[in-house]
Amino acid sequence: MSATGAAGVHGAADETAADLLADAAHSVEVLDSDVAFDGKVWDIRRERFAYGEVTLVREFMEHPGAVAVLVMDEAGRVLLIQQYRHPIQARDWELPAGLLDVEGEDPLVAAQRELAEEVDLVAENWETLLTLHTSPGGSDEVITVYLATGLSPTEEVFAREAEELDMTLRWVPLDEAVDAVLAGRVRNGIMIAAVLAAQARLTRS
Repeated sequence: MSATGAAGVHGAADETAADLLADAAHSVEVLDSDVAFDGKVWDIRRERFAYGEVTLVREFMEHPGAVAVLVMDEAGRVLLIQQYRHPIQARDWELPAGLLDVEGEDPLVAAQRELAEEVDLVAENWETLLTLHTSPGGSDEVITVYLATGLSPTEEVFAREAEELDMTLRWVPLDEAVDAVLAGRVRNGIMIAAVLAAQARLTRS
């Protein structure tokens, strides 16, 4: 493919991929909006909107947002948890994570709370690793993933319930986590994105 063809009609051929590759905000006229299903954790919203010359109707999950934590110790291992997820009928490996379901709570504070409640750890150092839309065709969920280092145990052990009662915790060398991703042995999208982002950051530093 030629350079012009690769760039396409929306960008000049001499622009770099880094210049071109960015999501762009885009708003449309919403004609109708209502809650089609009022759920226990989240709702399904139905909207009718004008898009170009046509009118479209879409239903999507209205999500409060979430946070997740990639925990890394001094040896370069990451802490993964395995728990049952009913929609996929599987116990998948994932990151400590939780909903932004406390009104007004800062995402970083929520991440610190989830780390303590799920794995009984506190971290001295926090930085944003990445932010992602988990399923933009069907949900407005935005999740912020933090990298947490400088670890120490919490002063108390938190009680757990429901699916968290039989969680499995495992410290895994980052390279082994990447291997599991590339081999297709793990499928949790948030964990996959975080592990690959952490590996990319380390190799580029």
